Amino acid sequence: MAQETKNGAERRLIRIFDTTLRDGEQSPGNSMNMEEKLRVARQLEKLNVDIIEAGFPIASVGDFEAVKRIAQTLTKPQIAGLCRSSDKDIDRAWEAVQYAGERARIHTFIATSDIHMKYKLQMEPAKVLATAVKAVKYAKGYTSNVEFSCEDAVRTRLPFLAEVVEATIDAGATTVNIPDTVGYTTPSEFYNIIRYLKENVSNIEKAVISVHCHNDLGLSVANSLAAIQAGAGQVECTINGIGERAGNCSLEELVMVLRTRHDILPYYTNVATEQLTSSSRLLSTITGIMVQPNKAIVGANAFAHESGIHQHGMMMDSSTYEIMTPESVGLAAGALVLGKHSGRHAFKKRLQELGHELDDEMLNRAFVRFKALADLKKEVFDEDLDAIVADESREEEMYKLVLLNVSCGSLSVATATVKMEINGQLLRAAELGDGPVDATLKAIRKLTKSKAKLEQFNVGSITGGTDAQGEVTMRVSDGNHLVVGKGSSTDIIEASAKAFVHALNRLHYRQKKMNGGV
Repeated sequence: MAQETKNGAERRLIRIFDTTLRDGEQSPGNSMNMEEKLRVARQLEKLNVDIIEAGFPIASVGDFEAVKRIAQTLTKPQIAGLCRSSDKDIDRAWEAVQYAGERARIHTFIATSDIHMKYKLQMEPAKVLATAVKAVKYAKGYTSNVEFSCEDAVRTRLPFLAEVVEATIDAGATTVNIPDTVGYTTPSEFYNIIRYLKENVSNIEKAVISVHCHNDLGLSVANSLAAIQAGAGQVECTINGIGERAGNCSLEELVMVLRTRHDILPYYTNVATEQLTSSSRLLSTITGIMVQPNKAIVGANAFAHESGIHQHGMMMDSSTYEIMTPESVGLAAGALVLGKHSGRHAFKKRLQELGHELDDEMLNRAFVRFKALADLKKEVFDEDLDAIVADESREEEMYKLVLLNVSCGSLSVATATVKMEINGQLLRAAELGDGPVDATLKAIRKLTKSKAKLEQFNVGSITGGTDAQGEVTMRVSDGNHLVVGKGSSTDIIEASAKAFVHALNRLHYRQKKMNGGV
């Protein structure tokens, strides 16, 4: 599909395949429950991505149910389920994605590099080729929309890679994915790989070439762009670039490169770029993993100008130092200002603009929190709203923080008194500590009888000013699971307590799921 530019040149459509809910969720600390996945999926639909890889259905009952629910709920994007090249995997994937009807996609894969075939699969190349073809033909029995991936393609011998691609297209694959599974390639090398396939696979025009680049060397976006220039028509990427190890190609970066440099890159996407910031913030709110301030496109400093020379240029004309407008990525100028006089309708509208769809009960709780915060602050910022939603959008709570009182000072030992509701029972404990946070966490551990280990502790300010909310993010493990806990408050000690309790609830939820609970 092509689109004409003003000078009559054609611009080629690049399909955006979002794998935030599959590859992105596989990275430590990014796991999401059913409702969180559905919230992200709805936001991806607003973002107008072409395909959502909703999960790996055979991986777990939870993953299957999430893919199924997303396929049942969304109405616009294609919904893909990942599966290995086995009948059992493909059956399970179709069982989940079938509810998307004509928009359902089966995405099957097998490794093709010598190192993977020898050490992981322990299969000869001929067997791998036969397995790939068989899997595609089997998947075609369910749907005509079949994608096949050559895992570790960039370390695969090119003649064999071409042989597998040609055979799977003959078998019925309509998309062939060439992944840089370990983030090993460079732009020029990847360009040559895609060109080799274009020139040596006789039926290559019958399928869309897709690429899936990891960021181990920091080249995932550059490699994806090189592949597009060589002929790729689909890019697999994630919001905020999350994913295995160093992550995946960042969706927001790739899309904005194509939009901003359309003068030399004759390509376009269907993405509604004004939803990029909302999508990024929603994901950070759910996972508790924030993007670094200097992150391109969606970082807090992406449109900040501190240098006097830059500020002077900006006052004269914003194009002096901005190559794209804040509005183009969803940072709307003159956005609605919320404060203590704002009503429920304005509050709900702004939450929806930020990508938060809350039911009535959750909205009411969030509105009460908003009003309480508005009494403490002159203005409530979008980041404050994200934090409020993060506190209210949580799993079933076994542990609830009811009261916290801390006494500390340079001449006294920190003491924390904590009151909690645990399984409907009110309990209280007091503990001494090396500081107010240490004392607080000790008291919570005592009440919950938890032996969970605090792996990481980060404190930040959500917005500027002395009245800003403090935000605490913790990584907590119990040996079987690693979760992220998040809490916010104008009192940093209370934020720490909330984050720890949130983490303990998430550990309890994971343990319950593992034991067959809801």
